[in-house]
Amino acid sequence: MQIPYELALGWRYTRAGRATRRNGFISFISGVSMLGIALGVAALIIVLSVMNGFQKEVRDRMLSVVSHIEIFAPHGAAMPDPARTLAEAQRNPNVVGAAPFVSAQALLARGEDMKGTLVRGIDPDKEGAVTDLAATNAEVLKQLVPGEFRVVLGRELARSLGARVGDAITLIAPAGQVTPAGVVPRLKQMTVAGTFDSGHYEYDSALVMLHHEDAQRIFRLEGPTGVRLKLKDLHQAREVAQQLAGSLSGDLLIRDWTQQNRTWFAAVQLEKRMMFIILTLIVAVAAFNLVSTLVMTVTDKRADIAILRTLGASPKSIMGIFVVQGAMVGVIGTCVGLLLGLGIAANIDVIVPAIERALNASFLPKDIYLISKMPSEPQASDIVPIGVISLVLAFVATLYPSWRASRVNPAEALRYE
Repeated sequence: MQIPYELALGWRYTRAGRATRRNGFISFISGVSMLGIALGVAALIIVLSVMNGFQKEVRDRMLSVVSHIEIFAPHGAAMPDPARTLAEAQRNPNVVGAAPFVSAQALLARGEDMKGTLVRGIDPDKEGAVTDLAATNAEVLKQLVPGEFRVVLGRELARSLGARVGDAITLIAPAGQVTPAGVVPRLKQMTVAGTFDSGHYEYDSALVMLHHEDAQRIFRLEGPTGVRLKLKDLHQAREVAQQLAGSLSGDLLIRDWTQQNRTWFAAVQLEKRMMFIILTLIVAVAAFNLVSTLVMTVTDKRADIAILRTLGASPKSIMGIFVVQGAMVGVIGTCVGLLLGLGIAANIDVIVPAIERALNASFLPKDIYLISKMPSEPQASDIVPIGVISLVLAFVATLYPSWRASRVNPAEALRYE
């Protein structure tokens, strides 16, 4: 099959000039444009992959404590029929685990130290089916025996109170007890059975876990306040929550994990969009360097254009030649950038430690950051738009110089040749 002459000439002009001193500067500018596109595309892929990696790390640590879906009664009251709710929720094919819980707020005191805490009453035998934290701390949670009023504290909370395993602490419930002397706070002395470390400061510094039957007695509840669910696919939490809203009986509220941390996820998405826009400008600057490259090429090739026109080439064909030339620079630069970006993003766990050893520095010190390794997760939803935008910008940059080439007057161009 014969190749169209527009494509052949465009490719010839793209690689021409390197062997001739006359066109060396044009070829240099073309190479700079190609390199700029490649570096811009690679930077976009690397930065977005690292942001995806950090988001995944934080999300996984968050979901080790938070269940995928929570079903609870309004106003923190006990559920009317938790057994029926558990059975109805488990009928959904997407649900792989369910466990009851009691959720409340209280004060935790030891000596003169006092902290506001989130109290979670759990069933140790079932909690491992809904959270990874319970599964990895199963031995500690087995210490939560009903009637013995033992608690498991987040590591940061225990550190701030100076509490160790076996120490006695006091749990102060918000609702007081009415006596002839007036309203007296309800106090209960508890024993520290152990600590946990979820890797998420918000929960390690505020969460207290105890047996749900003990929590019901302390807060004077007739049963659990809710049910926690784990799904096959955490990304389907919203759809499953909508399905459960139509299938569960009773006046219940349903909340998925994206709603519990909506502000954080919205901030991450906004930051990701802004980084995408800012780094895309680098690609745009490099792509529009093609304009100056092609304008100089058109000026240099005026005689060639005039000869082609006299041989019968149409303005559309002339325009196509220079569109091909600019598009080739964009395609090569984009492909090189994709390969470079994906290569670095896929091996960042090797590259960053090597740089740290070479510079004798630590980018993410363990004593400051919870995540001490640089994570990376390239996603097709980011890579495909980056490649498409780069190619589109390179193509748009070729339109004006190509149009100028198609408007060259053969007589004027050959007058002084």
